[in-house]
Amino acid sequence: MNRKQKTARLSILSNSLLIIIKLVVGIITGSVSIISEAIHSTMDLLAAIIAFFSIKISSMPADAEHNYGHEKLENISGVIEALLIFLASGFIIHEAVKKMISNEPIASIGMGFIVMFISALINYFVSRKLYKVAREEESVALEADALHLKVDVYTSIGVGSGLLLIHITKINILDPIVAILIALFILVEAYDMLKRAFFPLVDEKISDDDIKIIKSSIEQFHESKVDFHDLRTRRSGHIKHIDFHLDIPENMTVAQAHEICDRIEIEIENKLRNTKILIHVEPRKT
Repeated sequence: MNRKQKTARLSILSNSLLIIIKLVVGIITGSVSIISEAIHSTMDLLAAIIAFFSIKISSMPADAEHNYGHEKLENISGVIEALLIFLASGFIIHEAVKKMISNEPIASIGMGFIVMFISALINYFVSRKLYKVAREEESVALEADALHLKVDVYTSIGVGSGLLLIHITKINILDPIVAILIALFILVEAYDMLKRAFFPLVDEKISDDDIKIIKSSIEQFHESKVDFHDLRTRRSGHIKHIDFHLDIPENMTVAQAHEICDRIEIEIENKLRNTKILIHVEPRKT
């Protein structure tokens, strides 16, 4: 089990614990906002499970059926996670509206507040760990999972604050209002995640900053009388795919051209991690 898989497993364990705690306290208190948080954590658990298996499969080497590897599975998992959040948000809003109509009182507000504080604390530290590994490993799936937990920190604080306000003001309708605000906040998160996970599936280019690094790395070899054109880039999971045409003097030998290509590849790889580079060499009349 590699580092990314171990980190994804940590998210599974923490979410499983929080679901049990939130669900029990939500049922005891009758708070729809706490129950909505339990639903949110359930979506987080599903997201963590999807992330775990997508990371495991995407780490497999290329094979006869998948010549370019399996990295895009990380992006697919991100799309699925976003759709799960849309579904959870709709359910939370539905339950909150029912609660507004019934206007039932909330019991054991203090217990609910403590649970939300504990939930925020646990998710804060777990999400920090996930973000750290996601950045270092350039993992789309782990970043999506970390974003789930980061939002859970904010929503837990929101629910806890709502319970505190209910305790002070005795206005029970604040509970479903907070739940609806949580659902809307989650929808924004889902939309952002969907964009970041989906566009690499249609071969969107890598960032402009990375492209500048690629161009500057190639331009360092102008003294060898080479130039380039038709630079293309795309991302597949954590892998950046780069290809371009390299113009060389027509009297340059194959061995010399190959050496320059190797040097360019090393230069780019030293500046950009997780890259796969394809160079098409073309003779240019001098």
